[in-house]
Amino acid sequence: MTPSRLPVPEGYGEWIRALKARIQGARARAVLAANAEQIRLYHELGREILARIETDGWGKSVIERLSADLREAFPDMRGLSARNLWYMRQFAAACPTLHFLQQPAAELPWFHIVTLLTSLKDEPQRAWYATAAVTNGWSRDILVAQIRAQAHARQGAALTNFDRQLPAQEAGLVQAVLKDPYHFDFLGLGEEAHERDIESALVRHITRFLLELGQGFAFVGRQLRLEVDGREFFLDLLFYHVRLKRYVVVELKAREFDPADAGQLNFYLAAVDAQLKAVDDRPTIGLLLCKTKRRLVVEYALSGSDRPMGVAEYQLLRALPEPLDTALPTIEALEAELSRDLTATDATSEPDGGAA
Repeated sequence: MTPSRLPVPEGYGEWIRALKARIQGARARAVLAANAEQIRLYHELGREILARIETDGWGKSVIERLSADLREAFPDMRGLSARNLWYMRQFAAACPTLHFLQQPAAELPWFHIVTLLTSLKDEPQRAWYATAAVTNGWSRDILVAQIRAQAHARQGAALTNFDRQLPAQEAGLVQAVLKDPYHFDFLGLGEEAHERDIESALVRHITRFLLELGQGFAFVGRQLRLEVDGREFFLDLLFYHVRLKRYVVVELKAREFDPADAGQLNFYLAAVDAQLKAVDDRPTIGLLLCKTKRRLVVEYALSGSDRPMGVAEYQLLRALPEPLDTALPTIEALEAELSRDLTATDATSEPDGGAA
């Protein structure tokens, strides 16, 4: 009889699930500890190199010799190329305390750190993306994509009435989860797309849509039916934010914002609060996504609404700002720089010793 067919005592299933969870947790902690140790080592090497450059005038030739000697001494260790040693020096110079402002650098994989150093010159921006990458668990691809999309400038930028409709201690937290504009270029639709086309495409690409919305959003349904006094009404999209513990109604308008849109959304929020909201849920918020908007028109419309809501634009097609597009290195370029000492079979693995 194979082990999988042997009888098990009562409670075995729950016990083995708990053991598996403990093993997975221990393995994850081991990976994090190893990464932190690697980042500290790279920082120490960078400080040594930086000190030698400043006191003894070391240059490129000495760093190349150092790389060759270290790789000969540690042939099984990745990340000792001359290029990576220069990145260590840059890391030590930019983060002398091993922190991106308040974010410990050791919580980030090495590739993320290199991306932050080579892509961003502004220290507060580096700190913002470092914190966001750790908080949201961004992969290296997502980090680069968020930098390209200038996520730091869009976060919390939606026009809202939260300061009037929510308690002061909640308004800022809720404001921070909304953006303006939202980027839907991953849908592959042109500017002439209708509301229902956009809605259908967003549901088909729900993973990308949730990534653009941000961490904490859970998809509940599309065209969700509500019955009010014998009439049927249908919400475009309904989400639940697990951190804010509240429903989020999203309405799409493939045109300029109209003040009547705020009234419609206000009605939907009241209906969701009355019919779906649980006792321990916080008040539902609304997000109206439109093609364009006039700021003053939106502010007047929101001032007349008694439910918390925000208005933001969406973009189906967008071009990168020229300075960012030309200055930001591609992932392929970074991988080529960091992995030139690896064999072709390692080309798809993590560059120069960094776990992504």
